[in-house]
Amino acid sequence: MSKIMRRGFVSMSAAAALAMLLPMAAIAQSQPAKNKAVFQVSDADPQKWNLTLNNAKNVQDDLGSDAVDLEIVVYGPGIGMLKGDSPVAKRIADALKSGVKVVACENTMKAQKLVYADMLPAIGYVPAGVVELMKKQQEGYAYIRP
Repeated sequence: MSKIMRRGFVSMSAAAALAMLLPMAAIAQSQPAKNKAVFQVSDADPQKWNLTLNNAKNVQDDLGSDAVDLEIVVYGPGIGMLKGDSPVAKRIADALKSGVKVVACENTMKAQKLVYADMLPAIGYVPAGVVELMKKQQEGYAYIRP
């Protein structure tokens, strides 16, 4: 194969590859990235919980609940607020219904001798709350600690 033919072949191959990539780039740009935030709550303070729940609701109201993934990670003293008799139980249930994911740290539950039956229905569970926060941040979630 002559030098000129090889150059032509390489140029054609590069052009073909570029032509295949351009539509993919256009598709990626036309679909905005979903907003994601993870909230940490490790306090048993109802005011801190109400602030967190207000923040989550404000984000959903501003961006639209379909346009954002929100997760509240709960561990330490804050875990008791996920019990059925919690002073913020109704607000947490409302947040869950609106699409906010709420997860309890199983390490904390074990340490406080809590069982799933003690907790609000519809919450999720993670082995370690701190590790969940790390994972979410690695996945691009904004970290918020009210």
